[in-house]
Amino acid sequence: MWRRATNTSPSAPTPPECHPRAVSATHIRPLGLGRWDNAHVAALPLSDPAPPEGTLPDGALQGLGQAPFGVYVHVPFCATRCGYCDFNTYTPGELGAGSSPSTWLDAVRRELDLAAHVLGQPAPADTVFVGGGTPSLLGAGGLAAVLDAIRASLGLAQGAEVSTEANPESTSPEFFAAVAAAGYTRVSLGMQSAAPHVLAALDRVHTPGRPLLAAAQARAAGIAHVNLDLIYGTPGETDEDLAASLDAALGAGVDHVSAYALVVEAGTALARRVARGELPGPDDDVLAERYEQIDTALSAAGLHWYEVSNWARAPESRCRHNLGYWAGGNWWGAGPGAHSHVGGVRWWNVKHPARYAAALAAGCSPAAGREVLSSVEQYTERVMLGLRLADGLPRAVLDASGRAAANRAIADGLLIATPADRLVLTRRGRLLADTVVRALLAS
Repeated sequence: MWRRATNTSPSAPTPPECHPRAVSATHIRPLGLGRWDNAHVAALPLSDPAPPEGTLPDGALQGLGQAPFGVYVHVPFCATRCGYCDFNTYTPGELGAGSSPSTWLDAVRRELDLAAHVLGQPAPADTVFVGGGTPSLLGAGGLAAVLDAIRASLGLAQGAEVSTEANPESTSPEFFAAVAAAGYTRVSLGMQSAAPHVLAALDRVHTPGRPLLAAAQARAAGIAHVNLDLIYGTPGETDEDLAASLDAALGAGVDHVSAYALVVEAGTALARRVARGELPGPDDDVLAERYEQIDTALSAAGLHWYEVSNWARAPESRCRHNLGYWAGGNWWGAGPGAHSHVGGVRWWNVKHPARYAAALAAGCSPAAGREVLSSVEQYTERVMLGLRLADGLPRAVLDASGRAAANRAIADGLLIATPADRLVLTRRGRLLADTVVRALLAS
């Protein structure tokens, strides 16, 4: 197994079969009002191969430890598959032989040890996010074991934010009490809608009231921050359905709400239903109206946007881990299909749990491919991601043509400039964020 206090490669030669073939990669969605996180699947071009020992290029580790560092853990298990979901997840019938939560956890422990070896014991993790999939299917004991593995390999900073996603149907008061005792400080619950017919269109199996009860149970157990996820624009959803969902979420007393426009992803059951004419696809004008409805209702209730799809009651209610993504920070993603970014290098793991576990059992990195971002690519991402945030993008980041485009966007009511000369999207600008970003990046 890898040593943890050095960045040198293991002395034993790596067998050829350890090196995963470069594949057409998947990555987090960069723009728009849909979900943007480490579990989302969106196509990237063919990548460079990733070193089988997991080492990073010279210079990638410079500055590591001087800024917040996050750990993402991907749990690929789901009891059923939602019709709209294109995340890297597997139901029991899809896993095949040799894949189970226990083999997955053993592999995650190995990858975290690899991370400590490659990074050379950096500063401990400031944020942890366990996503999926359905992390709550691991039970409180499994989630505690994940956090224990992070503590053992990389360490956990004092005051770290530790989040997990949870399906309301696989939680209970005892579950929340146990994860709080284990060190989790934040939970994100999939609500999606309060309307039964909307949940049915999404193939969600929970009852409409269960997420609200789960949120109350999480708060009662001492979980400091609770988020509810909503999806808007589902076929058959009305303005009144969305209003009822917002009222229910606000009535639950949570301090964070995420709201994502429904995106019909290729290859999903929902996409097939839309293609057959069984359901209409989302309407862009309706999505824009629904977004404004959400922003108005949440703002009136004291939850303010800090990222285009996220609203928080106070600065301390914001998801620090996701802010690390949007700020171009460093994080290690462990688990099948998880993505990582350190010092301008991005890589992603093989997707199937069995192949992931086999690579690590052989003493190899599970990475399928990676890319070293050029200065132009890093500039593009800084502009693209910085504009997603209510804190805005420093105008000084832009080149001359970008500053001229920003002046035009301000005149058009799409951007405002703060007294600190940071560029912030207006509400109308948020709806046209892709257009604004393209204009700022045009040369």
